[in-house]
Amino acid sequence: MKFAYKFSNLLGTVYRKGDLIFTPDGNSVISTVGNRISIFDLKNNKSTTLPVESRFNYNALDLSPNGCTLIAINEEGDAHMISLISQTIIHKYRFKRKVRAVKFSPDSKHFAVCKENNVFVFKAPGPFSGQYNAFIMERVYHGAYDETTCLDWSTDSRILAVGSKDMATKLYPLDKWANFRIYSLGNHTDGIVGCFFEEGNYDITTVSRNGQTCVWECTIDPKDLVPIDKAPPRKKKKISSDSEEDDVDVTKSRERTEEEITAALNEVSVNEEAGNKTNEVNKLFYKRIARHYLGDEVRKDNRQAVLTAAAYHRKTRILVTGYSTGAFFIHELPEVNLIHSLSISDQKVSSISLNCTGDWIALGCSGLGQLLVWEWQSETYVMKQQGHSNNMSCVSYSTDGQLLATGGEDGKVKLWNVHSGFCFVTFNEHSNSVTAITFSGNKKFVVSASLDGTVRAYDVLRYRNFRTFTSTRPVQFSCVAVDSSGEFVAAGGQDIFEIYLWSVKTGRLLEILAGHEGPVSSLAFSPIMTSTVLASVSWDKTLRVWDAIEKGSAHETIELTADGICVVFKPDGQDVAVATLDGQISIFNVKTSLQVSSIEGRNDLGSGRSDTDLITAKKSLQAKSFTSLCYSADGECLLAGGQSKNVCIYNVKESLLLRRFEITQNRSLDAVDDFINRRKLTEFGNVALIEEREEREGGNVSIRLPGVRKGDMASRVFKPEVRVFSLQFSPTGQQWAAATTEGLLIYSLNSDLVFDPWDLQIGITPAAVREAVEEQDFANALIMSMKLNEAKLIQEVIESIPTKDIELIIAGLGTQYVQRLLIIIASCLDSSRHLEYYLCWAQHILTMHGPKINAQKNMPALLALEKSLVRKYDQISKICDYNKYTLQYISSLGDVFSKKLKLEKMDVESEDDEEAGGSDVSDESNDVELD
Repeated sequence: MKFAYKFSNLLGTVYRKGDLIFTPDGNSVISTVGNRISIFDLKNNKSTTLPVESRFNYNALDLSPNGCTLIAINEEGDAHMISLISQTIIHKYRFKRKVRAVKFSPDSKHFAVCKENNVFVFKAPGPFSGQYNAFIMERVYHGAYDETTCLDWSTDSRILAVGSKDMATKLYPLDKWANFRIYSLGNHTDGIVGCFFEEGNYDITTVSRNGQTCVWECTIDPKDLVPIDKAPPRKKKKISSDSEEDDVDVTKSRERTEEEITAALNEVSVNEEAGNKTNEVNKLFYKRIARHYLGDEVRKDNRQAVLTAAAYHRKTRILVTGYSTGAFFIHELPEVNLIHSLSISDQKVSSISLNCTGDWIALGCSGLGQLLVWEWQSETYVMKQQGHSNNMSCVSYSTDGQLLATGGEDGKVKLWNVHSGFCFVTFNEHSNSVTAITFSGNKKFVVSASLDGTVRAYDVLRYRNFRTFTSTRPVQFSCVAVDSSGEFVAAGGQDIFEIYLWSVKTGRLLEILAGHEGPVSSLAFSPIMTSTVLASVSWDKTLRVWDAIEKGSAHETIELTADGICVVFKPDGQDVAVATLDGQISIFNVKTSLQVSSIEGRNDLGSGRSDTDLITAKKSLQAKSFTSLCYSADGECLLAGGQSKNVCIYNVKESLLLRRFEITQNRSLDAVDDFINRRKLTEFGNVALIEEREEREGGNVSIRLPGVRKGDMASRVFKPEVRVFSLQFSPTGQQWAAATTEGLLIYSLNSDLVFDPWDLQIGITPAAVREAVEEQDFANALIMSMKLNEAKLIQEVIESIPTKDIELIIAGLGTQYVQRLLIIIASCLDSSRHLEYYLCWAQHILTMHGPKINAQKNMPALLALEKSLVRKYDQISKICDYNKYTLQYISSLGDVFSKKLKLEKMDVESEDDEEAGGSDVSDESNDVELD
């Protein structure tokens, strides 16, 4: 099994804090998610996360007008220039201080950055500027007296407007102009949140934190700016003195005639009039034409609303403002008419963005981790996504690998589509933290256990809580398991050391399994369909194997070296793996109760040092252990993670570490580094131990609760510690998921980038494969391409084979080729549009070689094939549902037109009959007359 797993997507977290921006086409929104950046494609309903990671959380973003270059700046001032084409960082720059805003000029030649009370203007690399070196500074403006907060470019990219906390907006020219240098706009009584130029002119609107909005009108148009080299020269005052009279050169001076004097005086008067006109008319001035107070319209709980975010669309002249109460308002400028208002939450709106047409508004709430895209004209949500407000505690894959279920400390259960990356349903029935979650074997329902004393079953098809399992006395459930048939549910208690067994059909409590002398930390049913063996581990240092359905409370006890934390079954049902508190992973045979192997993993786990730790990382490592285990689909490897940033993959047979993944490099989280920075260490101890207090509105000071480390989303928790709470391998073996402090991380195999040949020989080359295809030796070409194991080449060969030859070629393939071909067909089905063609391949493979295929060994390939087929079925069924009514409408129109045509035809026939009848009568009358 290959282990070229790479980070592919981030689920469960859609927005943390920072900027939101739309792509130039207006179909995608780019969001900052901690130290990563996610792109939500609203048109195709898909989310992707860039494979780019910063050392700290991103807070400022902007995209170039051509949509190719993204500038992202983190909290520490490290700027990354990212190419969205290659999805890589192409340049880095350190500002060394926090950056509030960054903005590209409309002509793509420059970008400006707000840092402290300064504004830096850089040349943007690219064909527009003729510059390919990134971050070449061109201008620095020092006009602000306090921290700069926002900026905007005029449409011609000549003037830069910068708002700051000193309640003023400064206007700076990019080039030197004769009639404009620097201009300052005041009239505000609080810090500036947004400043916005109008389309095609220099009129500007400024918005401050207290909701005060000022509309300013400029006296000149963009064409009236005069370059300083074309301006008339200034007249210098002549200093009169006696010495000047003595220095006059008498030989060169001559008396002028009256005509020359008159002409010179006329020329001077004309120049003075022109100069006065230029100075009076073409000088840049601003006049305030309106002032409005938007904050007075928003009141909640008798507290004044603070304007926290603003965005403006120049073409439609729509102003959107967000407030600390969770409301946002849409106004039309310049009259500031209220168009629409909506309250989306109780938390403040952190960021607002408008797309290119002005129809969609993206809103981010950092307190809830919520991202909304609102279409204000139809008043509908284009997208509404929210992660778990607290840590994600558990994760589970569905049996086909299509869906993911997550449970959080906020009591919510969420279902995610792995392919799109979106959450499509949220269950809120639990009133306390969800501790464990699992899918049933038939993928029809999800079961979750919670500290509120209930175990709930949710219908995946109808999205409802159809069963609630409770015990005879209140129990905090810490783990849950469902048997392979989906008929029985078992849950273990945290405060009462018993295991409870229920029937899913009736909802009745069948059995209470007693025997453990400590909290039951983990449960697992045997994956074999005919078996009802249940394994459980506890803090009493025992592993117990039960057959509750047949023998009740009779069980076999296996002593462990330390407290048991997690237990998982091997896919063949023969062995179980147990993680213990001493950092070891022990493998036991279920039938013989003998230990098969042992993995010493504590040193592999690794441990960072928290800022508040008084001991070294090496010492704290002795208290670390694995808290989550999962077998790979083929049972050869074991995935393990715990109280650390590392996830390990072990070979079970050899007890060797195959690969270690570092899930994050985010220094905004705690316990990432092994050493504390010496700058934080003073003679009085660690600076991080000093309690910081934040002053709230109204002068109140928030005080930390003693001992609070998790479950508190207030500002008291500054740096959550990095943790891996739960791990799960996909049944297809192509990816695995980790529920972490950062969110739900998905790592998958990217087979296109890995050259992994199989049984390769000297004569097998891509040229030889294509030559065999030209000679129509398709069987040989297919075998050679599979040995080269290049996905594109295999697909090229498969699609060149005629449909009539498929059956014959598959009949001549050996078993080892058939097993590999199954995975290839599954991946091609997922990406290709030749659906019927690949279905023919799948049908012939399963018909001819089905009995020979080892189902247990080839389970990942079969599940991958099922996943692709189910996905295609869902897509086609949706298209059919949408087209059903269209076809009905077209058919009804066809009926109407056919009836109309029949009526017209009948009218024409009747007219013809009348004409024919009239001619017959006249002929008869003529005949009579003749007779």
